[in-house]
Amino acid sequence: MSKTAVATDAAPAAIGPYNQAVRAGNLLFCSGQIALTPAGGELVEGGIEAQTRQVLNNLTAVLRAAGITWDEVVRTTIYLSDLSHFATVNNIYAEYVGEVAPARATVEVSRLPKEALVEIDAIAQLEG
Repeated sequence: MSKTAVATDAAPAAIGPYNQAVRAGNLLFCSGQIALTPAGGELVEGGIEAQTRQVLNNLTAVLRAAGITWDEVVRTTIYLSDLSHFATVNNIYAEYVGEVAPARATVEVSRLPKEALVEIDAIAQLEG
């Protein structure tokens, strides 16, 4: 099975040796997104709400680059630097994921790249 990189300028460029997403067969594996702006790669200000929206907007852009929407996402992982933000992140996340929400895990981590407050990755199923 071959793999293909998926990339878009509508989401921040990778900050290491990885791709925004990789298609393998009928699956799309989206790398974790933090709240960086697509143009400048700067962490957004405004706390957990602003960061969560930017993360989800970044993931939405990567999904669009693969020709899909949140409806095809089957699994996500949310990484929080502080689990006390869970309810806030959960409410914003619910606005994006659609009626049939993906399976998900949420974990607190000691630290995220660039001192971000939240990171989310995703796995989606593609047609053919």
